[in-house]
Amino acid sequence: MSVVGALPSARPDGSHHWPAFGAQLPLRLVSMTAPGPGGPPSAASTRTVRHDDRRRRGLFRGGVPAGVPRRPVFVRSDEASGPSAPWRAWGWDAAPMDRIEQFALPPGAAGTGTDVGAVIERMRAFRSDWPPGDGLAVFNQVYLTVTEAIARHITDGAFRDREAASALDVRFAERYLTAVDTAVSGGRPPDCWRPLFQYRHHPGVHPMQFALAGINAHIGHDLALAVVDTCRTLGCAPADLEEEFDRVGDLLVMLEEQIRDGLMPGPDLLKIADPLTHLAGAWSLERAREASWSAARVLWGLRGVPPLAEEFRARMDAGAGLVGRFLLTPCR
Repeated sequence: MSVVGALPSARPDGSHHWPAFGAQLPLRLVSMTAPGPGGPPSAASTRTVRHDDRRRRGLFRGGVPAGVPRRPVFVRSDEASGPSAPWRAWGWDAAPMDRIEQFALPPGAAGTGTDVGAVIERMRAFRSDWPPGDGLAVFNQVYLTVTEAIARHITDGAFRDREAASALDVRFAERYLTAVDTAVSGGRPPDCWRPLFQYRHHPGVHPMQFALAGINAHIGHDLALAVVDTCRTLGCAPADLEEEFDRVGDLLVMLEEQIRDGLMPGPDLLKIADPLTHLAGAWSLERAREASWSAARVLWGLRGVPPLAEEFRARMDAGAGLVGRFLLTPCR
């Protein structure tokens, strides 16, 4: 078969037929552009194009408006949001970016030590409201311990940039607090948190599993979004937060060992072949943290394309939720 013989032939509707495979591929090039300096050209000189598969998945609504020239445009970070953002003018849905930016604050409104104290007080209030056997209470105590340790390190000067460390800690905690508020009010929390809310009273789930499921949800979904939130708060890029991110991650890994020691049954109660042993050893906080950093960089790179950013966030959310359900498999 020659290369020429494999080239597609155009159909009247703009799709193409591939002779070598006998399949019609409904692919159309999407041009993400803005009007040029000379004003929009005539309708005859341009055409509105669509990508049918992406339209079915809801990534684009309405295609590219007629009269928009097909030339590249690069969205600056200060144009990525707000009522005048180019993606709003093109007919894209604003809701995905609104969901990603739900904790975004204007540059300069960074978190402070007082902010960290406020989220600690909320977690302490949860501890008072929930019974000790509640699976969410187990995670809340774990997270409270972690947040208190981070607050002490911030106060003691362990972080070179205290403002950045405080902002990241607060933005991170707000994701968890909002998930709780949403569930309490009868709303639908992110998929990553739903398994813990659904199984929090299950008698066959061990406290260690509740703790790991909460940590998985918070690291596997919330942490990447918290990095993006913090970048918008401080007016910086993820690379500027890498040192604070790593130091917080080191604290989490150190505390994870203490948490496992405190929640796992003693050797006289736990055999090496016990399913809980395998569940506890199958999930790695360090690997989850590495994946979260990569996800934060991807989300930051997609901030000018809100539909793709929201799809990436939703897939990340669903994946963390799936892992959470496995971690909560009843073992007793």
